[in-house]
Amino acid sequence: MSKNIGLNAIEMSYLRQSLSLSVAQVGQLTHHSEAEVLSWENGESPVPELAQKKLLEIDDIIEMQVLNTTDGIEALFKKEPKRRLAFVVYPTQGIYTQYNPEFLSSLPFTELYNTAAWRIKKECKLVLEVDVSLVALNVEAYKAYREQHGLSESRESRAKWAATQL
Repeated sequence: MSKNIGLNAIEMSYLRQSLSLSVAQVGQLTHHSEAEVLSWENGESPVPELAQKKLLEIDDIIEMQVLNTTDGIEALFKKEPKRRLAFVVYPTQGIYTQYNPEFLSSLPFTELYNTAAWRIKKECKLVLEVDVSLVALNVEAYKAYREQHGLSESRESRAKWAATQL
């Protein structure tokens, strides 16, 4: 027997906003129309349980990324006194899709990836006293950096480039 999650209209609206998603994006994720999503958020109709589960699952994925990443950062800074990091974020869906195909099944929108980065930034500052800067990927500058340093395309190369932007 399934357990009803029971998000009310306000909770549904705040969940969408906490994920930095538009009404259209929630509709796309849950396979409902924008009008249906708005009716949930206005309290005019109940939120389907599958839609609630999908959005809460994404929120859980982001929280797991925050925990895993902050644990790794904490371990890093036990050995290294440096207290600043840079994370690459993606200014458009096209750039995000091009550079992060491995995340598309769990975090299909750049907004979700960037939300995870923002939450990591806040957690690192509050708990670890580490300053994390979010750096928007500039594709041309990144490609030039890779060529100049003989690097291949990878998450590590993007992280190195982001560090040069601090």
